[in-house]
Amino acid sequence: MQNEIMVGIEKLNVHFGNVQALCIREPIKIEKGDKLAVIGSNGAGKTTLINALLDIVPYEGKIEKAVPNEKIGVHLQFNKYNTFLKIKDIIETILDAKISDLPKTQELITFFQFEESLNKRFEQLSGGQKQRLTLILVLSQDTELVFFDEVTTGLDFETRQDLINLINRWYEDKKVTLCYVTHYYEEIDNLATKVLLLEKGEVIAHGSKEELFKKYCGKGIIVLKNTPKNMEITKNFRHLVAPPQDIALSFHNTAEEKEILAVLSEYNVDYKRSSNDVEIMSANAKAAWLKEKQQ
Repeated sequence: MQNEIMVGIEKLNVHFGNVQALCIREPIKIEKGDKLAVIGSNGAGKTTLINALLDIVPYEGKIEKAVPNEKIGVHLQFNKYNTFLKIKDIIETILDAKISDLPKTQELITFFQFEESLNKRFEQLSGGQKQRLTLILVLSQDTELVFFDEVTTGLDFETRQDLINLINRWYEDKKVTLCYVTHYYEEIDNLATKVLLLEKGEVIAHGSKEELFKKYCGKGIIVLKNTPKNMEITKNFRHLVAPPQDIALSFHNTAEEKEILAVLSEYNVDYKRSSNDVEIMSANAKAAWLKEKQQ
């Protein structure tokens, strides 16, 4: 039985003047319950896609949504609130009810450890607290479809990780369709089930994390520190595109994996094994895309 389609996209184009900001040629379907991560470098078209899906920017093509815009939960990059009201009053004004009458909001306030912020004003909140406020307001709406656009922008690493861990825990067992935009790959390791990778407004890859990893990386990868010694002892193995500080070796079966590990063990080299590294998968998908464009 086919899952319900929450968002359908066909031949989507967005132009800003003479500049093409987004060009999606093949159909994309976001199914009910999907946790879709939209990733890519700055300027890849991630926010433009969200803005098109919400009818914020004009576009050419076809977008179909199972729910109207007013029924979609939205967390955008920048959110402004009244600086004179207490946070408690802001929440009650936006949700048009007392917090004491909103059990879901009470649960979220507790879950996001936000009790001590309720009597503060917006300008008194830290960056992480401001993001938690918007998350509480978005999630209080209890919508079937939620868009998050760069939730952790501007936060330090520790605050970002703490916030992402909370979001992961909140959505762990919920049948909500989620579209999560980020350029931080580690944020989606436990959150996303599917990936849409954009570059210069074009789709590089789209599918489940498992399918894309297998396509671009193989069964698994071994990651070790990039040193001259490690490069020399691994020169006969299959190398993938990886961050400058790393060497990533691909294997397609158990025999290949054992062969790699035997050499690393012989030279006493520390390593990490992965079958779910979105950053390295993305780097190799991008490399394949660039190679195809050059042909």
